[in-house]
Amino acid sequence: MRKKIIIYTDGACSGNPGKGGWGALLMFGELNREISGYSPATTNNRMELMAAIQALEALKEPCDVDLYSDSSYLVNAIKLGWLKKWSSGGWTTASRKPVENQDLWKKILQLIKLHNVTFHKVKGHSDNEYNNRCDYLARQAIKNNR
Repeated sequence: MRKKIIIYTDGACSGNPGKGGWGALLMFGELNREISGYSPATTNNRMELMAAIQALEALKEPCDVDLYSDSSYLVNAIKLGWLKKWSSGGWTTASRKPVENQDLWKKILQLIKLHNVTFHKVKGHSDNEYNNRCDYLARQAIKNNR
């Protein structure tokens, strides 16, 4: 039986593009783990994707995951089927332009094949303590350049 994990993620950018950070909170029962990271030159969308990637990569075995993000870009790509269309359509959008952040989307595809992930959209910068914590982790990563 797979472990059930709850993950919250957030990405942030100081300037867009600019210095970026991501944060994630992984919860398994009473155990919580916080992770974060930094990029000197990136975009907010890349940091949102990186938060999800790093959180899923931190899992040591295939798990059932509820992943919460305030990123419409991330959640809609999964829930509305954009990612499947992009990957099966030669990584082009409906307007025949190359999909941005293909490297990260391809990694997410690999990870959601390994883990059973359900994506959930949460309102950013509101009263969700876990999302707010991830935002704090992402902003601290930018502030500390790590």
